[in-house]
Amino acid sequence: MHAHIAEAVKKPDLISLEPDLACLRFETMKIYSALGAVRHLLETGAVEPGDTLIDSSSGIYAQALALACHRYGMKCHIVGSTTVDRSTRVQLEILGATLEQVAPSKNLRLDQELRVRRIAEILAANPSYHWMRQYHDAIHYYGYREVAESIDKDVPAGPLALVGGVGSGASTGALGTYLREAGRDVTLIGVQPFGSVTFGSEHVADPDMIIAGIGSAIAFQNVRHELYDRVHWVNFEHAVSGAVSLLRTSGIFAGLSAGASYLSALWERRRDDTRTYVFIAADTGHRYVESAYARHQQALDIDTLKPHEITSLDQLKHPWSTTAWPPVTS
Repeated sequence: MHAHIAEAVKKPDLISLEPDLACLRFETMKIYSALGAVRHLLETGAVEPGDTLIDSSSGIYAQALALACHRYGMKCHIVGSTTVDRSTRVQLEILGATLEQVAPSKNLRLDQELRVRRIAEILAANPSYHWMRQYHDAIHYYGYREVAESIDKDVPAGPLALVGGVGSGASTGALGTYLREAGRDVTLIGVQPFGSVTFGSEHVADPDMIIAGIGSAIAFQNVRHELYDRVHWVNFEHAVSGAVSLLRTSGIFAGLSAGASYLSALWERRRDDTRTYVFIAADTGHRYVESAYARHQQALDIDTLKPHEITSLDQLKHPWSTTAWPPVTS
C-alpha cells in the first residue's frame, strides 16, 4: 500500500514491444525528480516542513512539485508559462499550490526569461522561499536512481541503449549515469526539437514545435553533454507520426517526445541490432489530442522515414537529423 498518491503515480511501466525493444512508460515522469529533490532537501535540513518551494514550469513539473509538496507538507508556488492548461491549473489550486502565469510571449526564450526574472523578484521579496532550480540543481537526478535499478533488473543483461527526450537533462542524464555505475554497457541517445540551444539547433526553427518538456531556449546546467553518445533532432510532423504509430501498433498513448523517441529508437536499432533499446514515454498523450492526435489520418508511414546523417551542426535540417555526439566537426 502506498503512503501517498505521488508514490503510486510515479512508477513507470516497462512494456516490451519486441524482444529487443521496450517502452518505459510514465504517467508523469517528473514526479520522480520532484519527490527525490524535496526528500533530499528535507533530509539535509536545507528546508523544513511548511517552507515554501518555488520554481518555473511549463506545466508538467508544476504538477509534480505540487504533489511532492503535498506529500511532504510543504507550500508550493509556481511561476508558470501560458501553456499551463486548465486541468493543471485546477489541480494546483485544489492541492494548495499557488500559480502565477507570465504574460504571453512571442517565443520560448522570452517566456523562459520572463519566468526566471519573476522568480528573482519573488525571492527578493521572500528570502525564506527555496528556489528548486529544476533546470540547474543536480538534486533532480537523485529520484531516478530507483528507475535505473528497475531497468537494470528487468532488462536482460547485455548492451543497452536508452533513448529519450532531453529537457532539463535530469531524466536521461540520471538514468544513463546510474545504469553505467551499475556496470551496464549503455549508449545514451538524446532527442531534441529543432530550435533548441541544448544541442546547438537554435539556428533551425520549427514554427510548429509544441513538444512540451524537451529542448530549451536557454542553457540548462543539468544537461551534461558528455553523457550522450548520439543526438536526434525531430520536427513536429515526424514526432506526431511516431506517436500515432506507437499508439496504433502498441496501444501506448503518450506525448510527442515519446513519438520522437520511438522513431529514433527504431532507427538506432537498424544501425546496431546488438543492443536492447529502451525509449522513454515521459507522459500521456492527453494534452496533444487536438493539436496532434486528431490529425492521425495525416500521419506519415514511419517505415518510409529516415534521418539526415550529419557530421556538423551546420548540416542540421528538417525534418529529422542525427549525429554522433559530439559531432565529428563543429
